[in-house]
Amino acid sequence: MTSTSASTITRGHVELRDVHKSFGEVEVLHGIDLTIEPGEVVVFLGPSGSGKSTLLRAINHLEPIEQGEITIDGEFIGYAERGNDLVELPEHEVLNRRLRVGMVFQQFNLFPHLTAIENVTIPVTSRRLKSKDAARSRALELLERVGLRELADRYPRQLSGGQQQRVAIARALMLDPDVMLFDEPTSALDPELVGEVLRVIRALAEQGRTLIVVTHEISFARDVADRVVFMADGRIVEQGTPDAVLEHPREARTRDFLRRFLA
Repeated sequence: MTSTSASTITRGHVELRDVHKSFGEVEVLHGIDLTIEPGEVVVFLGPSGSGKSTLLRAINHLEPIEQGEITIDGEFIGYAERGNDLVELPEHEVLNRRLRVGMVFQQFNLFPHLTAIENVTIPVTSRRLKSKDAARSRALELLERVGLRELADRYPRQLSGGQQQRVAIARALMLDPDVMLFDEPTSALDPELVGEVLRVIRALAEQGRTLIVVTHEISFARDVADRVVFMADGRIVEQGTPDAVLEHPREARTRDFLRRFLA
């Protein structure tokens, strides 16, 4: 659970209203309604194909939606209001609004020709938001936070999977986002490397940042989440505290998933 009181955090409020998303004729999100409070840690669980990752990508406008609204602190990421209509923004404006949202993917998405510190600094140096010296200083602080300062000058091929994912987390933090999205951040890791990445995410949760995590790590959800959201077939089946959803689920679909998954 987060140790910072949510009442002391004012940014990172995420609102989803009647969100629909289709790929061709297949609807993968069926009218999602969800409010995430500033500083809240929300973990999404559910079977493969339930729409969890698509929903996460929609929050960051990596996937445009066909219907509904998604806002962060009242602001759309990929759209602007024009009268009573929503109009999709040009890509450069979308990129500017995405600066408030950090995302960590299943695959680490590091640039192989750049060192760890160069990968971390690129979000600000590519946009000329900081000088090279200021960016390097900040990147070293973030690499220290994820336990990798001494490996700052190594290339991704010289790092383990867990180390690469921690570099990716440091890179996502470089812009000091209000919201952090994690799309199954441990799914590409060998089992013995999962713990080191989850420890970093736990530390972020304790700092009070809004975290939205898609994962299959039940123990992590139990220990860290303020709320667990169980999805299936593109819908939210149930949500509540980790104890309510994981130990005393109300819905048969949730009970069946947990029984089969834990088995």
